[in-house]
Amino acid sequence: MEKMLRSKKAILFFEAPALLLFTLILFVPIINDIWLSFCNYDAINPAVFCGVENFVAIFKDPVFVNAVKNTIFFMLFSLLTQQICGLLLAAILHNFKWGKNVYKNIIYLPNVLSSAALALLFCFLLKPKMGLNALLAMVGIKGPNWLMSVKGYLPLTLWVIGIVSLWIYVGSTMMLYMAGIAGIDQSLFEAAYIDGASRKQTFFRITLPLLKPMTKTTVSLTCIGSLKFFDLVYNMTQSGPNNKTQTIATWLYKQGFQFFKYGYASAMSVVLLILCLVTTLIVNVSINTKEFEG
Repeated sequence: MEKMLRSKKAILFFEAPALLLFTLILFVPIINDIWLSFCNYDAINPAVFCGVENFVAIFKDPVFVNAVKNTIFFMLFSLLTQQICGLLLAAILHNFKWGKNVYKNIIYLPNVLSSAALALLFCFLLKPKMGLNALLAMVGIKGPNWLMSVKGYLPLTLWVIGIVSLWIYVGSTMMLYMAGIAGIDQSLFEAAYIDGASRKQTFFRITLPLLKPMTKTTVSLTCIGSLKFFDLVYNMTQSGPNNKTQTIATWLYKQGFQFFKYGYASAMSVVLLILCLVTTLIVNVSINTKEFEG
């Protein structure tokens, strides 16, 4: 049995079904999508090769350029807020002796609920004359138009959606960091306390450095998830007003499934794929974890 498991042919035999399934589900659609990005295709007539025409067109499209800006904004906003809040919540809850699981589940709960349902909930809460604005009116404050703002380079609506996404997804970042903290050898903290180190010093000198592999994971997941941002934007604002909250994913969806410009939409998806790959590469290069892998 051991001899068989050491055989490269046996290993390949057992891995072949998973590799075949992975190829069919992931790589074949990607290759087909790349091909369609160089074609004019409407799902009715045969695809006609047009070269880089779609890529030239999308970068001349002011809505797509604005969608790229918004997508990068959501990525940076989510990266900064979720990493800081998730890490702080994990560090605080880790030291709780009572009620840790209760608070952990409360914070994580929005992450397991339907994001579409939560988006509709916030649409109700942030209506101009209802919800939050009605409460503000009771104390004499006129609330802003939370979901219809068009003023400024980054309208208020973008910040509102970003804060809602933070509330929904910070729980997953917190859970990952809590798992990372729980995996640190407690004897390191005990030795540090014996030497006179404070909790603040142990956090910055022990916890943070040893969380680097988990930080790499959470940063990658946050960045890629933010680049594919779709559900909250689509359900809260329908990418409006006047395309001000459009993202690459929402504009791609509209071009492909409403206007049936599948070649044009495929070109956008290729740009989105490249952004995800470049972001992952930057994260891998920036956060060095070789000392932990060795």
